[in-house]
Amino acid sequence: MAESSRETMTESQRPEVDIGLVKAAKGDPRAFAELYQSFVEPVFRYLYSRTGNVHDAEDATAQTFLVAFETIASLRQEEHLASWLFSIARHKVMDQYRTQKRIVSIDFVAEITTEKDPLSEVIRSEQSATLAQLIAALPEDERELLRLRFLASLSFPEMARLLRRNEEAVKKSLYRLLARLHDQVEVTHD
Repeated sequence: MAESSRETMTESQRPEVDIGLVKAAKGDPRAFAELYQSFVEPVFRYLYSRTGNVHDAEDATAQTFLVAFETIASLRQEEHLASWLFSIARHKVMDQYRTQKRIVSIDFVAEITTEKDPLSEVIRSEQSATLAQLIAALPEDERELLRLRFLASLSFPEMARLLRRNEEAVKKSLYRLLARLHDQVEVTHD
């Protein structure tokens, strides 16, 4: 997978979807392959966080891109590719939920580097465990905000389109959620 993938870039560093490439992908499978390479990692991470199983996430990822490939001609606004793609992914995972429901803690999906200092590792481990418990206790809509922003690496406009909400409302919801989680972690470790 490409080294300069979406998850390693900040929102401001991440290039916008090349509208010309999206238009080309509507008629050329080779152009679609480039879109696939750009989005496969964030889609997989998102789906893995929802399914909790590598095999199920791989299946859902493959199904997501198959549907996207087959229906890309129906995408009317090329600049909304990310929201459209994650909408397909959400539908695929909901199909899987109908047969079984598993939730994986977000901290197991994101790679966390630990410091060499044993005390720092213990503190970080305790904070991670506390955060994992707090996240697991959140309502599904709040966990979804975290997944879309931090695992799928979606921008606020992309999240707003996907969730069919106002961009400012999505930002406020996420920032309030992060502040609340931060305060709860701090209170727990005081």
